[in-house]
Amino acid sequence: MTVASPAHSRVGALSLRRSPLADRAAELAAHGAGGPLGVRLAEETFLTQVNLRVHPGSPAVARIEHALDLALPHQEPNLVSGDENGAALWLGPDEWLLVAPDGHADRLVGSVRSALSDSLGSTVDVSANRTTLRLSGPAAREVLEKICSLDLHPRAFTPGRCAQTLLGRTQAILWQLDPEPTYRILVRGSFADYLADLLLDAMREFAAP
Repeated sequence: MTVASPAHSRVGALSLRRSPLADRAAELAAHGAGGPLGVRLAEETFLTQVNLRVHPGSPAVARIEHALDLALPHQEPNLVSGDENGAALWLGPDEWLLVAPDGHADRLVGSVRSALSDSLGSTVDVSANRTTLRLSGPAAREVLEKICSLDLHPRAFTPGRCAQTLLGRTQAILWQLDPEPTYRILVRGSFADYLADLLLDAMREFAAP
């Protein structure tokens, strides 16, 4: 009998992963359009997502920030520190979502747990809970405004901000990356098809024929 090594098993498991919208990548790309009223939609697969809970006044916060080389925004709600390659999103007074490229979950969870030490808090890898849609282009805000009740005008919602909100009938985390604008939309995998359909319909007037 042949027994796979742990490393071999891990590689095999990774090769079997399938994102919720894997079969729709070409469809999403085909509905995008460039130009001054362009908009594009794509799935960003397998982002690392780690939920962090710790009291903002805890001495562990400074240790966590040092371990991650990343500030935990807590002076104002709905702020993001970092960038799309590594960020902390404010979800509540004592809750953040750490987002990084694929493969960084073990490092983040290990670093935070060591930094928490004996302090009250928790860290959980929730990467498998959500997938990410990337909506970008000059018309991206107009598309989102069709399905979201938030004020997304630049006077109210700017790069470096996030919000937990309803898009249509599903809850999602909305994060603006840049002024173009480009948004990341983090949504539960079971609602990914629904949200993709909703966005494609909202994109219809801007999309290529």
